[in-house]
Amino acid sequence: MKHILLSSALALVATGAIAGDPTPTYAEPEPIQAAPVAVPLGGDWTGAYAGLSFGNLDVDGGGFDDNGPAYGVFGGYDYDFGQFVLGGELEWQSMDDLDLGGIDIDNVTRLKVRAGYDAGPALIYGVLGAARADTSIGDADGAVAGLGMDYKVTDRFTVGAEYLAHRFDDAANSGIDVDANAINLRGALRF
Repeated sequence: MKHILLSSALALVATGAIAGDPTPTYAEPEPIQAAPVAVPLGGDWTGAYAGLSFGNLDVDGGGFDDNGPAYGVFGGYDYDFGQFVLGGELEWQSMDDLDLGGIDIDNVTRLKVRAGYDAGPALIYGVLGAARADTSIGDADGAVAGLGMDYKVTDRFTVGAEYLAHRFDDAANSGIDVDANAINLRGALRF
């Protein structure tokens, strides 16, 4: 009887193993998840730059006004403090035959401080500084303020636009106050 019980138990165990699903089972693999990549909020704007500008200058004073193309060169240095950028720039622009009531305006030189927000590939900034206009009756010194934006096409090349408002009180000791507005497109190489 012992043999019958033992044989029956072995038969049941063997039958259970055979009666199971004959296809092998595999564990479902865990999906692979990429680790998040930290994207910096700002670009690196620290360094020197130089470039060319082209735009339009609109001049008004003494009951006269004129406007025309302006083109020039500029250079400067920016320092990036994270999302705040501070820098300085020197710019020279020439004008083609701007006439303000018989006074020719030949060129404008600007010394600007610019401060702005580092938005990654874009730099949005404000400008404050001094301007000097060379005219047919002498030099006129004044103030300049404005807004601009530069965009990094590559790490070394930027394009941008800038609006500048000028104020020349008693321009070249003429007794005439002159206002000038410039809109410029810019391209620069960064070093």
